[in-house]
Amino acid sequence: MPKHGKKYKATRETVEQRPYGVDEALEKLAQIAWAGFDETVEIALLLGVDPRHADQMVRGTVVLPHGTGRSKRVLAIAGGEKYKEAEQAGADVVMTGPEAVEKISAGFLEFDAVVATPDVMRDIGRLGKVLGPRGLMPNPKTGTVTMDIARAVEEIKAGKVEFRVNKTSIVHGVLGKKSFTSDQLRDNFRAFVGAIQRAKPAAAKGRYIKSVHVGTTMSPSLEIELGDLERAQAEQS
Repeated sequence: MPKHGKKYKATRETVEQRPYGVDEALEKLAQIAWAGFDETVEIALLLGVDPRHADQMVRGTVVLPHGTGRSKRVLAIAGGEKYKEAEQAGADVVMTGPEAVEKISAGFLEFDAVVATPDVMRDIGRLGKVLGPRGLMPNPKTGTVTMDIARAVEEIKAGKVEFRVNKTSIVHGVLGKKSFTSDQLRDNFRAFVGAIQRAKPAAAKGRYIKSVHVGTTMSPSLEIELGDLERAQAEQS
């Protein structure tokens, strides 16, 4: 068990052991984020699914209204006119399929996201062992394999994030930075949770979202009151 420092323990004492309303929790985070850097605000949802079954997998993407507070370095893999479109859309690195295979196989990994056109997937399929474990392999289901590569680049630059339930039925995500305003965090929170709700598998039975917690990089987590969560999502819809 890791040991927590004095600052963490002091902060923990200010957190009540009860569920918080969405707005209350996001405002509380600003008070308990004690680190000397701009901490990341994170969210974790426990879902009522069994990810061992393919028909209960929860996976998707969402464009956060205010981004994540961190600009992603995007690699676009394409050829011909799509190569030029990716450059014009703001991709940080653009390569052809064979070029990507050669450079990534040699150790080039200076990027945070990868998008590709369908025609190059035959070339870069062999990179699955390198990109897959890092969550970087392009996939049609997440919109990172597409002919509209310019839009894919622009969305990632604008704050598009991927989510996927893990083997313990939990989805982890990022809502922004502690320097964000409460309104910005609230908008991102609602967008993220809304995307999770829309991704509910038809095979999921019973309560879908079992619990939600938010926290910053160094802070204790705060449990969200599910009733307030449902009201917030109803207002948004």
